[in-house]
Amino acid sequence: MEIVRSQRKPSIDASPTPTLSLYRSAPPLEVRLEDFELYAIDRLRVLKGISDGLARGKKPEEMENLVRELWKTNMRHQDPAEVMNKDIISHFVLRLVYCRTEELRKWFLSMETTLFRYRFRLESLESQRMLMTEFQLPYKALIHAEYETVKDKLVQVARSIGQSSNTDTIFFKVPFEEVPDLVGSRRVFILKGFAYVPMNQVVSLVVTQFRSNISKALVLTNRKWTSTIKEQEKDRLTPIVEALSNSYLGPDYTQPNESAEISLKDIDQLASNSFPLCMRHLFDKLREDHHLKHGGRIQLNLFLKGVGLKLDDALAFWKEEFSKKVGAERFDKEYAYSIRHNYGKEGKRTDYTPFACQKIISSTPSVGDHHGCPYRHFSEENLRAALNKMGVGGRQQDEVMDKVRNRHYQLACTLTFEAIHGTSCDTGINHPNQYFSNSQKIRQEKIQATT
Repeated sequence: MEIVRSQRKPSIDASPTPTLSLYRSAPPLEVRLEDFELYAIDRLRVLKGISDGLARGKKPEEMENLVRELWKTNMRHQDPAEVMNKDIISHFVLRLVYCRTEELRKWFLSMETTLFRYRFRLESLESQRMLMTEFQLPYKALIHAEYETVKDKLVQVARSIGQSSNTDTIFFKVPFEEVPDLVGSRRVFILKGFAYVPMNQVVSLVVTQFRSNISKALVLTNRKWTSTIKEQEKDRLTPIVEALSNSYLGPDYTQPNESAEISLKDIDQLASNSFPLCMRHLFDKLREDHHLKHGGRIQLNLFLKGVGLKLDDALAFWKEEFSKKVGAERFDKEYAYSIRHNYGKEGKRTDYTPFACQKIISSTPSVGDHHGCPYRHFSEENLRAALNKMGVGGRQQDEVMDKVRNRHYQLACTLTFEAIHGTSCDTGINHPNQYFSNSQKIRQEKIQATT
């Protein structure tokens, strides 16, 4: 797959069925640099949506609907003939992005396997058989004579899982260790080390093979990336690849809506009602200690900028607090510049963007720092105390802590939001300023409903 800047890529001659690729080799396509990144971001929206669905414990039928909707929304193309190309290109770009560490490989493998599982189930029966043939799986359909010897047991298993069974059903006899999910959920009959897998559950066989192929491919891709590609593409693709795994896919909140402007007289109430835990902790520490270290100042200042605090008010806010600790003169000399810099009024005059959750989670605060993500960086005792202070306790707090233990930090924040506001947040929390904006919207709706 060659990356070019402006040429049009030729389309792939693909049969109408199946529409699901096995991603065995990169396509011989010329890909525009713009499409390289945009296609990857669209697929990343799908994978992150799947990740959130799994973390929320959605049932298989709910996941199937979720995958269908995510794919339809994000992977469409204005030219229907290019949909298959977009699918293949985006997979190989993200394979390059997520091959680079064991943690990245593990996440990508899990999400791509889940995506493949549900897309396979959405294929027609004929397409499923074609894909099985492409995989060259060494399994043959059960012959009639052997089927008769185990028919009663197969019928019993089918009934136990709420499925019908008839003589037209095709079964495959496979080593039981190759369908661990079916064995674990007791969805197949096992005899003498073999599992009898009906055609409507053959997805487990295909997914096992798919996962194995992608796992091996990721290791090989990593070797090639490390040995040649990273250095060869250091001025072009490498920066894109290294940034994509931490991409935030929502609004950047650089410029708040005009209606979102906040004033200093309201800031304490807003902090109490609508700041996410990371920003509320920073705000409380600033009020308590009249000082924050560099990382905390930047994280909180950019957040306040994003929620609508004007530069003059920001300078007044920070000066009031810091002057109690370091004096007004020292504040003007040592700290005012960085605040103006964050607002794009000093230095290169860059209009800096408030930090998204992924950037905050990946930060590494030291002793005495207060920035970062409380769900990741707090001890369990401190996090529970902070949640109690926000009014999140009992079963809801336990659910938050369960997500934290499983390293679903953004989902933990989402559950906190839902507990405080008494409403669901289906999109999940991905940005502190999104948390604030959603909170304010809900509170305004409640006020309007009572007037």
